[in-house]
Amino acid sequence: MLEVTQENFEKEVVRSDKPVLVDFWTPWCMPCKILAPTVEKLAEELKGKVSVSKCNVDDSPALATDLSVLNIPTLVLFKNGEEAARLVGVNSKAAIESKIQSLMGSTII
Repeated sequence: MLEVTQENFEKEVVRSDKPVLVDFWTPWCMPCKILAPTVEKLAEELKGKVSVSKCNVDDSPALATDLSVLNIPTLVLFKNGEEAARLVGVNSKAAIESKIQSLMGSTII
């Protein structure tokens, strides 16, 4: 899974030719640790359809601030370089898939 930073955000997210799901997290965040296996599973299942990336907000605080990420974990789905959806906290795989499907169409998952 790609680590998104302030330096590569433009290239990897804004200019991506497919939707991008970014997981904003930190290593010390227990809810982030709980959500991590779900995000990893989604990355495997969505490979080739949706890019799934992680952003450690401790390493990229300016990016988190620019995107108004106030709580972690936060999942932000970008479509055509723009934020299309946001999920805050630990969400089930089904809830995340449902959000992606509602924005991308049922052919994604």
